[in-house]
Order: sequence, then structure tokens, then C-alpha cells
Amino acid sequence: MELITPELGLIFWMTISFGILIFILGKFAWPVILKAIRKRERNIEEALQAAEKAREEMSHLLATNEKLLNEAKLERDALLADARKLANNIIEEARQKANKEYEQILASARVAIKNEENAAFIHLKNQIAVLTIELTEKLLREKLSDEEKQNGYLQKLIDEIIFS
Repeated sequence: MELITPELGLIFWMTISFGILIFILGKFAWPVILKAIRKRERNIEEALQAAEKAREEMSHLLATNEKLLNEAKLERDALLADARKLANNIIEEARQKANKEYEQILASARVAIKNEENAAFIHLKNQIAVLTIELTEKLLREKLSDEEKQNGYLQKLIDEIIFS
């Protein structure tokens, strides 16, 4: 119960301790604290001024950037137009080149087809000649299978050559 209802001596010593604390704080701490607060106040004021200056510079930079952006857009549009023209020219040249190559390939293919056709015709003639020779050989073997037939056929050929 002593803390709830303090005695007169406790109140006296607490008042003296509090007074000494206030005196020490007033003598040593408050000037430093006030100096720090004033310094901080100046820093905040300077920061606000710097921010205002930066805001003005940003407005100026924004206007400059807008101008540069518009110039860049115009330059980009000009470059794109040039690129389109160049692309169209390249496409047209490629189309013409492709047509020339197509014509050359077509002519080459026609020549190759004609050559293949001639080769096939020659091959067909050769095959017919070979088949004819083989057929004739087989017929002659069959026809001239014995010696009398051979002698008779030779005599007939000799007579044809001599009398013709």
C-alpha cells in the first residue's frame, strides 16, 4: 500500500530527482536535440526545394522527351516507308528472277524430256532389233534343224543372189 499512497519523504526525493533530471536534460540533452531538430528542419526544407527543382526539371525533360519522341516517330515512319519500298523492289526482283529461272528450268526440262524420248525410242529400236534377231534365229534353227533343210536353203539363197 505504500506505492498507492506514497509518504511525504518519497514525494520529496522523487521531486528532487525529477528536478535534477530536468536540469541535466536541459543543460546537456535539449540543446543537442533542438540542434538536431533544427538541422533536420533545414534538411527537409532543402529536400523540398530540391524536389521542386527536380519537378521543374522533369517538366522540362518531359517536354523535351515528347519532342524527341515525335521526331523519332516521324523518322521511324520514314524508315518504314523506305523499308516497304525496298521490300517491294526486292520482291519484284525476286519474282522476275524466279520467272527467268522457271523459264530456264522449263526449257531444260523440255530438252531433257526430248532427249529421254529419243533415248527411249533408240532403246525401243534396239530392243525390237534384238527381238527380231532372236526370233529369226529361233525360226532358222527350227527351220534348219536338219542338214538337208540347211543345204536346200543355202542353195536357194545362192540362186537368188546369182540370178538377181
